[in-house]
This record gives sequence, structure tokens and C-alpha cells, in this order.
Amino acid sequence: MATPARPLENVPTALTIAGSDSGGGAGIQADLKVFMAFGCHGMSAVTALTAQNTVGVTGVHEVPAPFVVAQIHAVVSDLGVDAAKTGMLSSAVIVEAVAEAVVVHRISPLVVDPVSVSKHGSRLLAEDAIDALKTGLLPKAALITPNLHEAQTLLGHSVNTLEEMKEAARQLGDLGPGAVLVKGGHLQGEDSAVDVFWDGTSVEELRGPRYDTQDTHGTGCVLAAAVTAGLAKGAGMAEAVWDAKVFVAGAIERSLRLGSGYGPVNPNWRQS
Repeated sequence: MATPARPLENVPTALTIAGSDSGGGAGIQADLKVFMAFGCHGMSAVTALTAQNTVGVTGVHEVPAPFVVAQIHAVVSDLGVDAAKTGMLSSAVIVEAVAEAVVVHRISPLVVDPVSVSKHGSRLLAEDAIDALKTGLLPKAALITPNLHEAQTLLGHSVNTLEEMKEAARQLGDLGPGAVLVKGGHLQGEDSAVDVFWDGTSVEELRGPRYDTQDTHGTGCVLAAAVTAGLAKGAGMAEAVWDAKVFVAGAIERSLRLGSGYGPVNPNWRQS
């Protein structure tokens, strides 16, 4: 009989607090794949169940806020959390419960992906939850990662140009997070994929390749999860953000042509 290998010790732990995507392309399913790709032990607290595929979201079942908190407590009290991220939070009561749990359990660093609408246009955050997100959770984040639509939702004005992205990054910084990454994947008129990173002091353009593909489902989740994994392993914020941008570019370049709608990006691209 073979002798078992010695268990690994001091494996970085990363927690995703987000919704479940039954199609496997986004949400906790994507996050856990990314955590594994970065060598982290991934854990989850599910906030909502979605019935979705590459074509659209056909149903949402919200998890009661006390049970979301129970999942977080179970993980933190036994396994510990080196870094965490939030994704789909669905409602104001869940946002408020998660914000309180972050304080009670001293969860840090925290990456907040302010998910509000799915790739297919389905609402994933209630209108009355936006203020709770802005006042309760964003100030507790080490980094927030809004796309253009999410930046507009949080600020209440349009963000359609590179200069407007830079100003939005500064304005979002005024809401209290340690750093801001405004993602420009939907920015028109750019040959490259340009994001804007505000580190608490200055604004920097981060440029990478832009790929002509519709298979981009889960891009935002994968990026935020990659940053979270980097932070869990001890990387500085700027390093973690840049490594995540490189990672998501590879995941898009080698995306998966699955289904008849928006296929998922490929968190396993380094092994494929």
C-alpha cells in the first residue's frame, strides 16, 4: 500500500461571497476555478442561486441573509481567510449582513466586485441595495472593480470615455475603498483593453490586448478572483491587479465556445 503524501501546510485561503452560476461560467464557480489556478484553497458563501446558461438568467433564488452569514462564520472560524471577494449580493439586507460580517470577522483584504447586471442584462442587485453597497461595503474594501456600467450605477452619471474613467476612479475612491480598478472592456474606440487603476494617490492606465470574441462570460468575476488570490498569497495591490489583468487576458484569448450565447472565459488556460 502506498504511503500518503504529506499534507500541504500554509496553503493560502481565499473566500468568495457571491452568487452561484448554474452554467459554471461566472459567480462562485468561476471564482473557485481561479483560486485553484493560483494555488489557493477556495471557499464560498453563496448569496443567491441563479438558473442561467450562456443565453440568459431565467431565475434567481436569494439565500436568507442569516444563512449567508452562517457560511462566512463557518469558514472563518475554522479555516481562516487570507483574502476575500464579493460578487453578486442581490439585496440590501444581504449587503448589510455581509458588511457586518466583514467587520466582526476582521476579513481583510477584501475585493468588492459591485455586480449589478449580468452579461445578458438581468439585474443582479436590487435598486435599494446600491446605497447600502456604497455606504456599508465599499469603505471596507481594499479594492473595488466596477465595469463602466457599474461605475455609472454607483456614481449616478455616465462613464463613456477614458478621461471619464479616470475621473470616475477618483470619485469612487472618495467613497472609501483603498483602491479602485475601473474596467474598460466595454469602452468604445480603443484598440487595446484599457483599465484605469487608482491606488489611493494617483491614476494609471493599464493596457492589454483586446480580443474579438463574444465568449467573455465571467470576465469580471475572474479578474476580481485573480486579484483576491494574489492578495491571499501576499502580493502587493499593484502587483496583484496587473497579474490579474494578464491572467484574464489569457482566459479570454482561450475562452470556451460552449452554448449558443456568451461562452465562458477559461480560468484553466495555463494548463490547457
